[in-house]
Amino acid sequence: MPWFRVVRITLLLLIFVGVAFYSKTQRLKSRSWSEPLEAVVYPINGEGSPLIERYIDSLDDEVFAEIDEFFRREGEYYNVSASPPIKISLGPKLNEHPPVSPKPDANILAIAWWGLRFRYWAYRHTPDDESNLRRIRIFTHYHEVQPEKKLQHSLGLDKGLLAIVHAFASERQQAQNNIVIAHELLHTVGATDKYDKNGEPIFPHGYAGPEHQPLYPQSRAEIMAARIPLSNNSSRMADSLKQCIIGEKTAQEINWLKPESAN
Repeated sequence: MPWFRVVRITLLLLIFVGVAFYSKTQRLKSRSWSEPLEAVVYPINGEGSPLIERYIDSLDDEVFAEIDEFFRREGEYYNVSASPPIKISLGPKLNEHPPVSPKPDANILAIAWWGLRFRYWAYRHTPDDESNLRRIRIFTHYHEVQPEKKLQHSLGLDKGLLAIVHAFASERQQAQNNIVIAHELLHTVGATDKYDKNGEPIFPHGYAGPEHQPLYPQSRAEIMAARIPLSNNSSRMADSLKQCIIGEKTAQEINWLKPESAN
């Protein structure tokens, strides 16, 4: 094996070990909930559009206040020590885009390599030097609203406290944008999706009221499904975070509820 290949592999292994150690420390600190986590939304013009640019310039912290209220309300329900558990704010606008997300069929090495590149990109372009051990960075691409337009899938990394969100640049869409942001934010602290391959909530953990009789229609959504079940094979997107809750399974995953405490 050529010496430069050995050096390259050794360096990559050292990088992976360093990232793993940092991620472990970050995971422990961010999921202790002894004090609020800071969440920052960094807006990005996803299409280079003047309309989107004007929308981004109109944003302020108040746009995301419903997210704070959602986590405060749910944190009180689960008796979380930190009150509120999460404080969200608007960060500076970014002009650079993160590395393109891997395709759904990408292999594990490609995904791992993308993750490293994304983390390095976030390190370079996050415009402050605060410790990231308790800060969630949410890079939000805004897109113009068009009929039947479907946005690229958003994602939150279980390691790194990083998320990429795709949202619509419209005041009418802000409430549902906040659902997506809260959903991806929860991924960064360990929550898993509660919907199937068709996007339908999975019973029972994807239901806000799995014990309700009659079961359908439900009136609220579990945040990691984000849809309100209307029947066993149909649902609708929640209108806002006021119609969402954090279910017991999700609360366990993010260390708000111990498994033995669940009903």
